[in-house]
Amino acid sequence: MSFIEKIIGSLDEKREWKAMEARAKTLPSEYLNAYKAIQKYMWTASGLTDWKETSRIFGGILDLFEEGAAGGKKVTDLTGEDVAAFCDELVKDTKTWKDKYREKLNDTIGRD
Repeated sequence: MSFIEKIIGSLDEKREWKAMEARAKTLPSEYLNAYKAIQKYMWTASGLTDWKETSRIFGGILDLFEEGAAGGKKVTDLTGEDVAAFCDELVKDTKTWKDKYREKLNDTIGRD
């Protein structure tokens, strides 16, 4: 991966992200607002670092929300009342920035 790709992501990743954002914009407002709030939480609290995992997680949320909207369900019928816990569960096995920093610190200190 080139330096530029590390900074801005690959073109395929950008296209995929734009396609997901376009899907989100077709959701009813309750779902779109929830999706945007979940995105904000995920970026700040979870520290996702891997595009494949990020794409899988947000794509899965969109699939769930599209099905829920089609079935006339409320967002919390799908996520539960504790939406943060729902989000945390989605990323529990995903490597985050915190994990990378912990690994880097331990590698640095371990070099005696």
